[in-house]
Amino acid sequence: MPQGTPTPWSYALIRLLFRFVLKIFYGTIVIENADLIPETGRPCIVCANHSNSLTDALLLVTSIPTWKRNMLRLTAKATQFGRPTFTSWLIESAGTVPLQRKKDSPDGTVDNSQVMANLMMALENGDAVCLFPEGLSRYHPTIAPLKTGVARLVSDVLSRNRDNPDFEISVQTCSITYMHRQHFRSDVLVTFHAPMIFTPKDNPELLEPVDFANIRAVTAKLHDKISSGTFDAPSWDLIRNAKLAARMYAPLGTMMTLGDHVRIVRTFIDEFKTLQNSLASTEDDGSKKLQHDLKIYQDQLAKLSIKDDRIRRPLSRRTILSRMLVRLIWAICLLTISLPGLLLWFPVFGTTFYAVHNFKKTGPIFDTWDEIAQYKLIYGLMSGICVWFTAVAFTWPFALVTFFLVPAFMWMTLRWFEDAVAAFRAFSSLLRLLLVGKSTLKTMRENRKDLHARVMNFAVQKLGLPDDPEFYFSHAGGKEKGRIQGSWDSKARYFSIKRRRKRDWNETLRLYDKVDYPDEE
Repeated sequence: MPQGTPTPWSYALIRLLFRFVLKIFYGTIVIENADLIPETGRPCIVCANHSNSLTDALLLVTSIPTWKRNMLRLTAKATQFGRPTFTSWLIESAGTVPLQRKKDSPDGTVDNSQVMANLMMALENGDAVCLFPEGLSRYHPTIAPLKTGVARLVSDVLSRNRDNPDFEISVQTCSITYMHRQHFRSDVLVTFHAPMIFTPKDNPELLEPVDFANIRAVTAKLHDKISSGTFDAPSWDLIRNAKLAARMYAPLGTMMTLGDHVRIVRTFIDEFKTLQNSLASTEDDGSKKLQHDLKIYQDQLAKLSIKDDRIRRPLSRRTILSRMLVRLIWAICLLTISLPGLLLWFPVFGTTFYAVHNFKKTGPIFDTWDEIAQYKLIYGLMSGICVWFTAVAFTWPFALVTFFLVPAFMWMTLRWFEDAVAAFRAFSSLLRLLLVGKSTLKTMRENRKDLHARVMNFAVQKLGLPDDPEFYFSHAGGKEKGRIQGSWDSKARYFSIKRRRKRDWNETLRLYDKVDYPDEE
């Protein structure tokens, strides 16, 4: 059995470094079904959706356990190589294979034959190769039509090993779902699916000469598996409606697992998408009107800057005022103790903000916003290291202590600052709720009551979801990163050093709730 390529020291260093950076940038990274990944020595192609540029690759590298695969051979567009940048050095040091793209070639012609030969040799050696079948990264609500390169690579490898009928190659599909891909302290779900296994004996239809219809059939299966675990919609509005419907159906926040939350939203997306694509009919009128009314309700919530939860659970004005006072005092206290550490964070935040602000000017949203997280990670890493070593240099007599104390202090500052922002966000939400007229709130509660009944009927009767979601999903699944199980666990998690206790998977380090997306244009 092949042993696989030994792990280069530069790859191990990059994996360790970015595992640390990703855990700082994203609040919670939940990994599902890592036990399904074929172990080192078994040829494997890892395929995932591609919506966040280099961040997708780094996330896969750090999500695959080292006890399963010692390394993951990456691929990247050839234009990323040979440049005097940190990103270029990073890509090359990780053993990444350059792929040429027609859009980057002046005459539109490319030759990746040698690249494919190298990938086949790596697979035959028992390595895992990472390919993104969409062929490009983009900020878009839907998964792009998949290229046939993965299926053709499988066919070529099987054909080269046709004399060994038991030769096995696996295609490990993976779905990556970012709650908000470019926002600091957002959450991520990485779901691995059961691998597709191919052998010359079981898949003679993929041996050369191969009918291209078989290549397309494998590609279609890849698309179905990848899209089944993440958001895939023709418009941002449809995702927005589905998220609202999911919150109304199961208003549990982090009391349910992130995986369950994503799958519920995905279920609504699939049905809404089907209804949009279907011909107008009387049977679908109620469902289409539900989508329309969900959008109107969410627009009203966004205009008033309040959450559905504030409408679902009405509070008396006395309760609102008392809670506002507590939240404001707590926010001021946390911000006060955070100020010394924020002086260390200020160069990091300033550098990344300046870099991203300038980068956004270089192109349209769909072609630039997918690289925002990448820019924040890299510029944040470089500026953070500079702050760390500068602080150590200024405290040279105590360098042995400050070498460890500075990053620990910066982490605790971030934790305090997160809680301060959350407390002030709650204060602002309560203040806006107080300013909304009683008649407006009464009308919205009546509308929500009707809308909730329709959502529940749609979810149970049309989608086949559990009829008691608050009980079912609060008990389904096990202990998961970021999940709260019961009121006692919620209180204990609030003081956790590892990560902030979130009430909703939608939260980021913002003074407002992120519910809207860029204009379709």
